[in-house]
Amino acid sequence: MPSPAAPALRLSDVSKSFGSVVALRSGSLSLDAGSIHALVGENGAGKSTLVKIIAGLYRRDGGTVEFQGQTVDFRSTAEAKAAGIAVIYQEPTLFPDLSVTENIFMGRQPTSRWGRIDRRAMRAEAAALFARLGVDVDPDRPADGLSIADQQIIEIAKALSLDARVLVMDEPTAALSGNEVERLMTVARTLRDNGCAVLFISHRFDEVFALCDTITVMRDGSYVSTDAITDVTVEEIVRRLVGREVTELYPKQDAEIGEVLLEVEGLTQPGLFTDVDLTVRAGEIVGLAGLVGAGRSEVAQAIFGVDEYAAGEVRMAGQRVPRRDPVRAMDLGLALVPEDRRRHGLVLDAPIARNITLATRGRLSRGGLLTSRRENATAKDWAARLEVKAAAMDTLAGTLSGGNQQKVVLAKWLSTAPKVLIIDEPTRGIDVGTKAEVHRLLSSLAGEGMGILMISSELPEVLGVADRVVVLCEGRKTAELSRAEATPESVMTAATAAAGPTTHGQEKVS
Repeated sequence: MPSPAAPALRLSDVSKSFGSVVALRSGSLSLDAGSIHALVGENGAGKSTLVKIIAGLYRRDGGTVEFQGQTVDFRSTAEAKAAGIAVIYQEPTLFPDLSVTENIFMGRQPTSRWGRIDRRAMRAEAAALFARLGVDVDPDRPADGLSIADQQIIEIAKALSLDARVLVMDEPTAALSGNEVERLMTVARTLRDNGCAVLFISHRFDEVFALCDTITVMRDGSYVSTDAITDVTVEEIVRRLVGREVTELYPKQDAEIGEVLLEVEGLTQPGLFTDVDLTVRAGEIVGLAGLVGAGRSEVAQAIFGVDEYAAGEVRMAGQRVPRRDPVRAMDLGLALVPEDRRRHGLVLDAPIARNITLATRGRLSRGGLLTSRRENATAKDWAARLEVKAAAMDTLAGTLSGGNQQKVVLAKWLSTAPKVLIIDEPTRGIDVGTKAEVHRLLSSLAGEGMGILMISSELPEVLGVADRVVVLCEGRKTAELSRAEATPESVMTAATAAAGPTTHGQEKVS
């Protein structure tokens, strides 16, 4: 029997290598029942490898793992689940054609004494699980069409039905709206209060400090520190994460604001956005702010020609950009770094070199042929400029960390020599050190005369990087604020003022 004082889960000096690559040098972690424990670290710090060892996906090379006071060595995810460990990933995978209840009990449906599936009992237990979590989810609705937030709740309900005592949440809030984040945090607190040990992995320090009791820092595959959340500050954690002072998370280089490059007038697509006007000048970073669902990404995709719009006009340097014609938009000097880099920005099973040259292959070809030597040379140059960390240009993009994947997508579009770069959620899911690098790059590009339209859900990022802020609410432009006028209060007021007046840098929204 485990000792009453034993932690729910303890890892001591755990290591893991893949050939000559050391993914985890010395991972240590101690989770107590009835607590929420944060695990933070830059991309490549070893967090994912540690989680996969906990989940039974990888077997450790060295060190010890103890679960409820007993040394364990899980040889599969099934063994870890059976023991009482569950992992909730950022994007769960459910069976879309099955109901919520069927997804929860897949493979272990309760049966009647005649051997038939007892659907009434199964549904009742699913309803009881949701009631226990304090959430309103219809047990009978199909999983197809559920939001990421609801899918995560279903995975948590599944874990509870298996009597999980350790729940790992791996970047669970990266794709959620503000209200969805609040609901998930409430559920996590409920789990803690019911005696569960919760491991919360996130790059968002505001959530970590609002939710967690304890915080462990990892760097370069090794354990750095563990503290009560009340005993440390964000600044101290950042220093430990990167091993150095990060004095400027939002470096701002002086840039000469030039002529108007991008003009958007009256852009309208019913149900998505209405009568949106904005401009971007040479050397200027314009932040496009608003709550999730405000229509920011939809406007960006319409400008670039990925999506349709019903009315309005887009011009680049005075020339009209045709609708639904990304190739012509690129020819006129537009580039779009999409929000979801893995789905829309990269070919994950293609090498870095192929990904970087995707948008310029025609330009690089000679007589319709592109040699590997020319492709690799071009890609290597851009990878060096953006400091992509990879062993070689034939490394598959899907194996890179989130920060390096974002750099590859940026390299692909910067290689087209755009006049205006539209970048959607530039630092989502990447660590604080790489965030500073991306911000420095954007500021440098603006200093060289490029116009940048930046969409971000992180208000400090918008305020720290942008020269001017355009705010959308429910598809309408509700404010346009200069850098001096843009404050957390003014931006949030405009972001929640659906039919409010539009300002043009002359008066502050209040």
